[in-house]
Amino acid sequence: MYKVCWNVPRGQCSSADILKAFDDAIHDGVDVLSVSLGTDLPLFPQIDDRDGIGPGSFHAVTKGITVVCAGGNEGPSSHTIDNTSPWILTVAASTVDRSFPTGIVLGNNFTILGQAMFRGKEVGFTGLVYPENPGLRPTLFGVCESLTLNNTPVAGNVVLCFTTMNNRAPVSAAVTSVKQAGGVGVIIAKHPGDVIGPCSNDFPCIEVDYELGSQILFYIRSTRSPIVKLSPSKTLAGRPVSTKVAHFSSRGPSSISPAILKPDIAAPGVSTLAASSPFDPFMDGGFALHSGTSMAAPHVSGIVALLKAIHPSWSPAAIKSALMTTAWKTDPFGEPVFAEGSPQKLANPFDYGAGIVNPNKAAKPGLVYDMGTDDYIMYLCAVGYNDSSITQLVGKSKTCPSPKPSILDVNVPSITIPSIRNSVTLTRTVTNVGPVNSVYKAQIDSPQGIHVAVRPDILAFNSSVKDLSFTVEVSTSHKVNTGYYFGSLTWTDETHYVTIPISVRTQIIQFYTDFN
Repeated sequence: MYKVCWNVPRGQCSSADILKAFDDAIHDGVDVLSVSLGTDLPLFPQIDDRDGIGPGSFHAVTKGITVVCAGGNEGPSSHTIDNTSPWILTVAASTVDRSFPTGIVLGNNFTILGQAMFRGKEVGFTGLVYPENPGLRPTLFGVCESLTLNNTPVAGNVVLCFTTMNNRAPVSAAVTSVKQAGGVGVIIAKHPGDVIGPCSNDFPCIEVDYELGSQILFYIRSTRSPIVKLSPSKTLAGRPVSTKVAHFSSRGPSSISPAILKPDIAAPGVSTLAASSPFDPFMDGGFALHSGTSMAAPHVSGIVALLKAIHPSWSPAAIKSALMTTAWKTDPFGEPVFAEGSPQKLANPFDYGAGIVNPNKAAKPGLVYDMGTDDYIMYLCAVGYNDSSITQLVGKSKTCPSPKPSILDVNVPSITIPSIRNSVTLTRTVTNVGPVNSVYKAQIDSPQGIHVAVRPDILAFNSSVKDLSFTVEVSTSHKVNTGYYFGSLTWTDETHYVTIPISVRTQIIQFYTDFN
């Protein structure tokens, strides 16, 4: 473990410390680096030393070290993804098939299931109140993060409040206010989400969505003496709890190189039991429940370590490809993966990259999209970094070819075309890591209004043919500027299904250099 962050004014996680940690790790001969760090938007260029992670990870990857990075917690807005270099394995956060239903029984015997981590004793039927402003804005007093309880009988009662914020701050604020006023519990109505945690000293703080919160409020307003009973939380695992991309998880496309898909993969990062420090207000016995892509990245790092043990000769790019091409597009029960947001929607590659990480399948991917240092240098040339900057990063003289290579030809296990007006043709190369004599056929799921043609559409490998290239021609039938449409390309030998996501946006009116 390498400490790079410090609790000092304006210091915190300096690029000098980050770069030194990468250097030390390379010198120590590590196999995997898990980096739960990021930078604020707007992002620095990927070879700028002020970033630290970009240049440092480049040197680690060229030494065969897989670098796994958190994608950031600025979701669900688009273009918020961090750690966007193609040599990095960037991780989004998903939920797990676990929830904590907590019973709320109203005085009219109507039962509601909220979400909480309440392990205390049942709160028997007691008063239920909502702070109402007698003025022109009746709901002003009932905002969780700024509760006004002066005119509300709180002592011995449960308080209902509402918030539009999605983090834990309103919950903490409401609990503090209600406890100080002698209340015995809080019901927080908020945007649906899975980020929950215990409140201090097992004080009941139960989260519900706006719909259920409104039903509770209607009961309060229609009843002379509303009462409520709060039950301890239960744990529900497996069905029917669905997997979702977390609301906070940063989304693509990349703000500095949109033709490179980010994030790459998603992994559990919500309400994860993690070792913590004594300064953590949620810490209990050395551990706390935390959420973030910083929780998701170590899951993938552990999987990478297992893959390295099975395939010690695989490059970081091969490992990333194996994870991406075998990822789940559904949850483990075959149900679609949704992305939390406003509103909730079906997840796409900008939410979870190639999908939810699937460790067992990744061990035998069949084919991989491999890359080495020269491929990353080609990417840097394609993006437009000058020769001197690339030379400084690489440590030896490098000159970009003329004409400049196409970024669409960078051999990543995805196809992302930010701007197409007519048609484009790009190239990919796959390496056989499965049975020596294998024949793969292409299966195409074209994005809506997009035609995709693969040539050749059959790849035959044998003892002397381990690498094969193919071209992908993509054309659009759209006549107006569109958003992104999504599809996929799968190579299969009926045993392995090697799938990469396709993301295409039509731009008839160009706002920047196109890829036609």
